[in-house]
Amino acid sequence: MNIAALIESHPADKPALIDALGQMTYGELREASAAFRGGLLSAGVEPGDRVALICGNTIQFVVAYLALVGGGMIAVPLNPLSPAPELERELRSVGAKGAIVGPMGCAAILATDAVDLPDLELLISCPGVDLSSRGTHTFEEISQGNPAPVVEVDDDTLAVLMFTSGTAGLPKAAMLTHVNLEVNHRQTLAHSPDGFIVDDTAYGVLPLFHIFGLNTVLGTSLRVGATVLLVQRFDPESLADAIDQQGVSVVVGPPTLWLSLANLPDDRLDVFQKVRVAISGAAKLPDHVADLVTTRLKLDLTEGYGLTEAAPGLISSTGQDAPRGSVGRPLPAVEMRVIDPDGDDVLIGDAGEIIARGPNIFPGYWKDAEATRRVLDDDGWLHTGDIAVVDDQGFISIIDRAKDLIIVSGFNVFPAEVESVLVTHPSVAAAAVVGVSHPHTDEAVKAFVVLDTAQSSDGGFEEEALIAFCRTQLSAYKCPVKVDVVDELPMGFGGKIRRRELS
Repeated sequence: MNIAALIESHPADKPALIDALGQMTYGELREASAAFRGGLLSAGVEPGDRVALICGNTIQFVVAYLALVGGGMIAVPLNPLSPAPELERELRSVGAKGAIVGPMGCAAILATDAVDLPDLELLISCPGVDLSSRGTHTFEEISQGNPAPVVEVDDDTLAVLMFTSGTAGLPKAAMLTHVNLEVNHRQTLAHSPDGFIVDDTAYGVLPLFHIFGLNTVLGTSLRVGATVLLVQRFDPESLADAIDQQGVSVVVGPPTLWLSLANLPDDRLDVFQKVRVAISGAAKLPDHVADLVTTRLKLDLTEGYGLTEAAPGLISSTGQDAPRGSVGRPLPAVEMRVIDPDGDDVLIGDAGEIIARGPNIFPGYWKDAEATRRVLDDDGWLHTGDIAVVDDQGFISIIDRAKDLIIVSGFNVFPAEVESVLVTHPSVAAAAVVGVSHPHTDEAVKAFVVLDTAQSSDGGFEEEALIAFCRTQLSAYKCPVKVDVVDELPMGFGGKIRRRELS
């Protein structure tokens, strides 16, 4: 097998990819990736070598990705906006032999001596990038290689190394095999056969260095022979135009994307009736966002749950009659348990940690046996660190992350519960909650809020009034003891709040 073979059977004239510079059919994509694969081999890249993809959401990224994994090499997608120290650390940690660099962010860094890359043998610059001072090859030069076929590999051959979001400590490179990626497409399609279909055009704004964008949106779309519109930056007005003019029918994104769309002017909302599938993921979907999407966009917004280590999908409500607030049921071939701290299954309706097992679960972190042991037990169960409850129909609702748990006088406080109350206050546009040390209760709740400028201002905001508001809806120990007003909350690229950056 080989994950790159997912494009082989589709009609040659069917559009596969569209980006800001043009489009590429499936036939052209097969030819381009085969030629680039041959160029890589001629440049000395061998099966098993790690090559970084430091590009935005472009056709060049997809061509290079399929070329690499199709040749038995390991693709390492990296954030093109990474600062120099992060970029250097990640390249070194995976022993990258080469890097393909697109015209975003770090291209300027790589053109200087800001990043020390003594072990990097091959730099390939995409159009619009000048790395001549580094003695590089251009994307066009590598693309002139003699076409090389997709090679057969064992199921457990590594295809990609994906850096996790780093919500606890430094990001780690998760190893994902060809079968991990391939089976998650099939799980997704079996769970909801109408989720992605050949006639769709999917909105590809989720970063391709994030597994949600790479394997769920891009991979599943290419698997069924759909078209992917690759977008570098999200803009709600531009998405409305894309739906109207380019027939975008599948939109997948985090809750922040859906909130922006739901706040578009009234005269832009009718176009969303052309959207066939609307999916939220990467972070918990707040009820008020789901309500806005339902009332203003008239869309049935479904929700899913997954993580990098599961390639990424584990649970989905798409195609399911799931209640509001639920992420649905597990995908086919996913075994799932919800356990207490002693490892025993919790009762229906009680909160516990999700653990999962299945063919899409990763084999571990790259050269980090200790970190692997912390999340994968001897029986192959992935301990997600996420807290959930299951109802009597098997529908799962995510409560929070175990690592974000706040313990006040021995009572558990899940930040998401407090945040969901804070954002219902008319003065609050967004909120995040963390635990802080307290001399009497061990920990206490501290909130960070972004004010709704249409409803409030710094001068009119009253901290005690907001705390009192929380007390009308939450037990006293769950309420903030301190509220700080901030201009914005630190967000990861998947739309998750980076609570570790708040203090």
